[in-house]
Amino acid sequence: MWIILRTLPILTELSTPAFLVDIVRMRDNCVRMREKARASGVIFRPHVKTHKTVDGARMQHGGGFGPITVSTLAEAEMFAAAGFRDITYAVPIAPEKLWRAAELASRIDRLNLLIDSELALRAMEERGRPFDVFLKIDCGYHRAGVSPDNPDSAALARAMLRSPVIRFQGLLTHAGHSYHARNASDVQRIAAEESACLTRFRALDEEFSPLIRSVGSTPTASVVESFTEVDEVRPGNYVFYDAFQAAIGSCRIDDVAVSVLATVVGSYPERRAAIVDAGALALSKDLGADHLDPDVAYGIVCDVDLNPLPVRLTSLSQEHGKLEGIAHLPVGTKVRIIPNHSCLTAAMFDVYHVIERGNVVDEWKPVRGW
Repeated sequence: MWIILRTLPILTELSTPAFLVDIVRMRDNCVRMREKARASGVIFRPHVKTHKTVDGARMQHGGGFGPITVSTLAEAEMFAAAGFRDITYAVPIAPEKLWRAAELASRIDRLNLLIDSELALRAMEERGRPFDVFLKIDCGYHRAGVSPDNPDSAALARAMLRSPVIRFQGLLTHAGHSYHARNASDVQRIAAEESACLTRFRALDEEFSPLIRSVGSTPTASVVESFTEVDEVRPGNYVFYDAFQAAIGSCRIDDVAVSVLATVVGSYPERRAAIVDAGALALSKDLGADHLDPDVAYGIVCDVDLNPLPVRLTSLSQEHGKLEGIAHLPVGTKVRIIPNHSCLTAAMFDVYHVIERGNVVDEWKPVRGW
């Protein structure tokens, strides 16, 4: 019998642009967050949208198949097929997707859905089948969720408790405004608001006391020493981190576990510029922490050993990245770019090249679509 062995490429011979995952850094990030949750006595339901891979989700749970959070039903379906049985779909459900959610829920132990309106509640009731549901609370981000101080919000929660088809699991919030923080102290203040918001809402009615208080946000989860006034935590970006998280104090730059390998395809010493083959479709156009530095570039440019170079990635077109500030980078030079936003950057790639101490050791393929 013939055994076909897969040969992995050498790092510098990868076709570029290529998404690299440093498995050692990622594992360390996962261990720290998981242990913090365990020591705090809270449910650990990490978000998997950053990496969208079974390998990554299992690493978040130390090799197991624990509770997870997803951002698309495609993710939920893929992870359910892989063996994950307790999933929260943390985007307010569109009524036309309820049939799909119901079908998935019938195949696993629990699929938690999210609503923040009476219309969504009515849509669930019209389907006439049970749903496990969280009420989305706005803790200050103002993207989605009901106001914790509006009497109508408490009225909606009471209607959910009385609904014949709703299994009301808890209150869920996301401190996305922590990304606008200027330092770790700012993030800690927002973290306190995040948890206090749910505690305050739950205290409005004795009937609310059994409800789970679920919080998420990598910045807030990263800076607190322990999780208090909450029952469940759902950070996601922490598995990779990125240049943005390092800028606001969520992590050290040495904690960032991902980079994009690119090749210099044009060199223009006369104007101290060069072009790489990683553009907006490899890095996204996320400007990062521009509230801290209006001149922030589109990532941190490093050599292949991740030593920062005296060069700025100043602009991106679809497939081009423009480097400025260096006298000469010859055509063919390989660079690694630490992205501003690892979630968006990872979503640009069909395959991740997993590296360990500079060697390619595996390949992961993320789920795509919605």
